[in-house]
Amino acid sequence: MKYARRPVAGTLVAGALALFLAGCGNSVDPIERLGRKATHDQPSPSVPSGAAAQGAPGASPSAGAGEQAYRKWGLTAPVQYAPKPAQKPALPPAAPGKAQVVDRIPVPATEKVVFLTFDDGAEKDPEFLKMAADLKLPISMYLTDNVASSDYGHFEKLRDNGSGSTVNNHTLTHPNLRTLPFAAQKKEICGQQERLEKRFGAKPTRFRPPFGNYNDDTLKAAAECGITQVVLWRASMQINNFQYAEGSGLKPGDIILAHFRGPSELKGATEVQMTARMLQSIQEQGFRIGRLEDYL
Repeated sequence: MKYARRPVAGTLVAGALALFLAGCGNSVDPIERLGRKATHDQPSPSVPSGAAAQGAPGASPSAGAGEQAYRKWGLTAPVQYAPKPAQKPALPPAAPGKAQVVDRIPVPATEKVVFLTFDDGAEKDPEFLKMAADLKLPISMYLTDNVASSDYGHFEKLRDNGSGSTVNNHTLTHPNLRTLPFAAQKKEICGQQERLEKRFGAKPTRFRPPFGNYNDDTLKAAAECGITQVVLWRASMQINNFQYAEGSGLKPGDIILAHFRGPSELKGATEVQMTARMLQSIQEQGFRIGRLEDYL
């Protein structure tokens, strides 16, 4: 199953793919619901629950960030980061009057780099703030107002921790945009643009549609709201393991979807535990983490 690279075709497959990858759905483990075994299903490492707008333009985490902190957060090796590229990869151009769709960064096959994105904003775990700051994780946040706005200050701290994390748009109320007319879609996107600008000081230029579902109206509405890029994903972190859009492992340039979720949605696991397992899997597969905005 693959994402279509052209926006029109993408509207036909995004819904089915998003269900497979649990793109902000009500269940965090759709494979279990479908009666399938999770891809990359390995014993989860023992992970402590929490041991003892835009970031800075062009900021990239240090290659050595987290060298002293990784054990504290249940990792077996320091997190490795990709430096900012000398030149941004060429992306397919956007159609006139529409936002550009990005689901993978076109890096060389030998460049084993992936990118972290977190959606929604329901969970606001202070231990996760410590983890992200200690490890210097560059996270692209896609925030939904009706769950994140109860404490936007939490995400402001994450944005401002020196890792180059960014705040982006994920609508006001997290609807399936493909079921809405153009005016309603525009209200969801532009409304969140206005709220994020008021709270964080700038309108985002990147947007993620809930569930990965979009159509031509979405791309037009996003563009009219000041969005230049609609960012999708190719791998989704569940509780213990990844689910992949294709194949059985990460690929160079993959955008990874995770969520700000807590024990009630992660079957007792914490956001810190889920993230540590995600980072461990990235390491085991030999990948480094890049700052998405440095490549877009």
